[in-house]
Amino acid sequence: MSLTIRVLGSVVAESDGEEIDLGPARQQATMVMLAAQAGHVVTMSQLIDGLWGDTPPASARQSVYTYILGLRRALEPDRGSRESPRVLVGATRGYRLHLDERQVDSLNFAEQLAAARQAEQDGDLDLTLRTIHEALTLWRGPALSGVPGPFAEAERARLEELRLTAAETRADALVRLGRSQEVLAELQDLARHHPIRERLSELLMLALLGCDRQAEALKVFEEARRFLVEEFGADPGDGLRRAHHLALHARDGREVQDPAPPRQLPRDLMAFVGRASELIRLKSLLDPRDDEHPHPVVAISGPPGVGKSALAVRIAHEVKDRFPNGQLYVNLRGATPNVARLSIHEIFSRLLRGIGTPDDAIPMEADEAAALWRSGLHGKRLLVLLDDAADLAQVRPFLSAPLGVAVLVTSRESLTVCDDCTQLRLCPLSESESTAMLAKLVDVGRLSTDLDQTARLIHLCDGLPLALRIAGARLADRPDWSVGTLTAKLGDERGRLHQLEVGELAVRSSLAASLGALKGSGRPVDSGAAYMLALLGLLHVPEITAEAAAQLLDSAPMEAERALERLCDAHLLEHGEPGRYHLHDLVRLFAAELLPADDRIAPLTRVLTYYAASARAAAQISDPRRVHSAYPEVPAAGRRFESPEEAYDWLRAEETTLLAAASQAVTDPDDEVARMGVTVGLALWWYQQKAFRVADMISLGARLVSAGERLGDERIEMEAHAHIAVGLHFKGDVAEALRHSERHLQLARQLRDPFNVQRSHGNLATAQWKLGEFHDALHNALAQRKIAREISSEVGERYALLTLGRVYNSLDRPHDALAALEEAAAMSERAGDGMHLAVSGTLRGEALLHLGETARARDLLVRTLEWSRASRLKTAEVTCLVRLAQAHRLLGRSSEARRYAADAVSLAQRMGSAEWLEHATEEQRALGAPSGSG
Repeated sequence: MSLTIRVLGSVVAESDGEEIDLGPARQQATMVMLAAQAGHVVTMSQLIDGLWGDTPPASARQSVYTYILGLRRALEPDRGSRESPRVLVGATRGYRLHLDERQVDSLNFAEQLAAARQAEQDGDLDLTLRTIHEALTLWRGPALSGVPGPFAEAERARLEELRLTAAETRADALVRLGRSQEVLAELQDLARHHPIRERLSELLMLALLGCDRQAEALKVFEEARRFLVEEFGADPGDGLRRAHHLALHARDGREVQDPAPPRQLPRDLMAFVGRASELIRLKSLLDPRDDEHPHPVVAISGPPGVGKSALAVRIAHEVKDRFPNGQLYVNLRGATPNVARLSIHEIFSRLLRGIGTPDDAIPMEADEAAALWRSGLHGKRLLVLLDDAADLAQVRPFLSAPLGVAVLVTSRESLTVCDDCTQLRLCPLSESESTAMLAKLVDVGRLSTDLDQTARLIHLCDGLPLALRIAGARLADRPDWSVGTLTAKLGDERGRLHQLEVGELAVRSSLAASLGALKGSGRPVDSGAAYMLALLGLLHVPEITAEAAAQLLDSAPMEAERALERLCDAHLLEHGEPGRYHLHDLVRLFAAELLPADDRIAPLTRVLTYYAASARAAAQISDPRRVHSAYPEVPAAGRRFESPEEAYDWLRAEETTLLAAASQAVTDPDDEVARMGVTVGLALWWYQQKAFRVADMISLGARLVSAGERLGDERIEMEAHAHIAVGLHFKGDVAEALRHSERHLQLARQLRDPFNVQRSHGNLATAQWKLGEFHDALHNALAQRKIAREISSEVGERYALLTLGRVYNSLDRPHDALAALEEAAAMSERAGDGMHLAVSGTLRGEALLHLGETARARDLLVRTLEWSRASRLKTAEVTCLVRLAQAHRLLGRSSEARRYAADAVSLAQRMGSAEWLEHATEEQRALGAPSGSG
């Protein structure tokens, strides 16, 4: 028997094509609950609650038995009186419908919707449309039509929400495929009937823009904005604002002018030679005849130093007239040793800024950024050069661009498995091409004087353009040298690097020769640049500024900048963002071996001291209400900051560099270097906490603990245990966090440090609260408050009061919680401590929810959300969003509740917090919304 349960319309069953009557309304409601969890047990209590809610009749249990009996007769009419049921079977404390998901249309629909959204994420929009169409054909009318009961009401709302999500997914795919006209009428109808769904208004705007109806798109935004303001007192969300930005910048034939197209290509190399066949092939792909679209994805691959980037830049310049809407360029840092590759979000940010998207309109979520990126490219002819991709995964999100946009990628990895990708494998230059390249750099007469030595030079360079360029530059700098002089030097140096691969042998040998030319030129700027290269090899950071390089060189920033620029001219260093420099990957490995071990400590200590002093100053100025570690001492003032905003921006810009410097230094065998590394790491403590950098806190904290133990410095060890405890707490490894806090307390007592004693009591209390050890947590919170009062530490007392509020909330003592939290809030307000004010607000909101004062809780939480964002405290922000969703749900304002819950899911995902993602999705489940919909 082929049995199907259909709830997407009237509730019926079908067997072998014949419809089965499932009986009266409450019997149908029973079937709905069983079908919604097909294959799983539904308990008697769940059935009763779902049918009658909080006021079941006395005969409820007997009625359920009657409904089950009626359903069994309907589903298996030929079953004998002594045969056991095969479809609707009894189980411990309930019943199970013995069907799989494909036999229940609502479950089948949800499964197909999930498959469609996965296809959408994978960039297969045609599969998305096919799957969505198949899913929507399952609907026959309003879900659960005529079925009563609390469960049916909630399930009906959930299924209708899924139906709208499916419609949005279909519309999004059509718009992205340039088929806006096909879905325009449907979107207009949906947006009119569901004005509360901002996503529908956003899609309608994008569809109108796709049909060149910008004025109507702007009108849709204004109507949506007015509705949100008048009904909810809320502003449009990120999606609507981004669509509005696109509409404002679209050409409507009247007043709006297109911004100047981006021209981001690096300068073409004057010494570029050869590659004739490769250029012809690339031009045929990027600039085809007969006005065909350029090939969507073209990849140039090959070994390091073979000239992939130079060829990509050359062809990009040759075909740029084919792309009147501009050319974008991003260095992805995919193969830079010891430096993290650009993240997907960083790449999207740079590309979106390149096409005119404001910073505040760039989404954090990759899917949303991808949608905005594709929307921004619609109807444009743009060339995108993604240089030095680590692998396909790093560039895949950027390859599904509309026809007319060409993406040119360089990578050491093969990208042939990418859809619609044509790959060009680049080999070393031929001998004739290599000779031509040298001739552009060196007088032809010198090369022709000894053709055998010229051929040997080309052989030693292995035909790699990077090596040839450096070798030619060295010969140009030393006119008294013959080609044979250089080849002899290169030959002598190969032995040092015999363990490296052949390609890297030639490049590294050339680098050594180039460095020798700088050293021997007799010009102060060259010798300074040579020394700077050796110094740069000491520090394993992704990029460096002239100010930091000056500490290495022990000079003024202007002198350091001069040396850095000279290295750039010699192709031994590369420009990054304005004012920043980074070493080419092969040069980085080479430079790390240049300075003798005895000469490394002083410059490394100077630059680490600069980083430590600057990071500590930035941390204190950006958040003066926190108590920042003043140990170990720093014998320098560091960078000066004029405002908290400037200090915070510097920390944000230098975060990866500071983290890399600290991680390197704390493992250094030199004690002074290690101590400065500890100082840099501890200066990041509060910044990392507020930004929720969990993995970095744990990894750095572990290194700090090891450094303290190795140095025999109990104070470092004490601070480090506190640092790692917070990271572990955020991660959810609370038992391990508790162990580190206990060690923190032990060391603080040994050192007779009352501030850290009370701090450790506070951290112990927080961990014990998290573990459900509420009475122990209460004891430690009270102990912290007592000591904090004795030493006049208001920040410690505020923290203790916050912890008391947490514990009292968990002990179901909301009045006691409110008393402690209101005192903490008053103290925080007097001190101007926005961070503690935000935390107290979230906890007070929770207490008010416990007391049933829901409207008051909502009003407080709305204010608290602003405090959380102003203080940049992610944990308070996500807590506040979840509590706001709960408050609005309890107030019956489901639309606002869903919006806050979706925002909470989105933020928790960006934070990487499994704990808060679960809280947020749990609130979505309570609302009947699909989990993870944010």
